Amino acid sequence: MSNELKTSRAEMKYARMSAFKIRDIARALRGLVATEADARLRFAPQKSARLLIQTLRSAVANAENNHSIPADKLVVHEVMVGEGPTFHRFQPKARGSAGPIRKRTSHIRITLREASPVAEKPAAKSKKAAKTKAAGKE
Repeated sequence: MSNELKTSRAEMKYARMSAFKIRDIARALRGLVATEADARLRFAPQKSARLLIQTLRSAVANAENNHSIPADKLVVHEVMVGEGPTFHRFQPKARGSAGPIRKRTSHIRITLREASPVAEKPAAKSKKAAKTKAAGKE
C-alpha cells in the first residue's frame, strides 16, 4: 500500500442559493472530522447548512463505499463553493418599469481525506526556559 492518503469527494451543482451565503458556513468546516462537521451543520439554522450537509453525507458515503473508510476516520480537506449560472428575472415596478432580479446558483464541492496517523512531536521548549538557560551560560 502506498503512503498516499485516500480521498473522496462529492459535488452538488446548481444549488439554488448564492455562493456568498454558502461560503459563510463552509469556512468553518475545513479541518474538522467528518462526524463533527455533520453535527455542526445539523444544528445550524441556515438553508446553506442543509445544502452542505447533503453534500458532506454524499462524500462520506462515497468514501465508505469506494474506499471502505469509516466516517470517523475522515477529515474535511477542502470545501469549494463556486458561482453557478444566474437566472435573470424581472419584477414589475412603478410607472410601467421593471427591476431586475438575479436568482443566483452555486456549485458546492467537498473533498474528504483519510485522517493521517498523528506522529509524536518532541516537546517544544518555552521561550522563558531558553532565556534563563542562555542567561546562565553568561
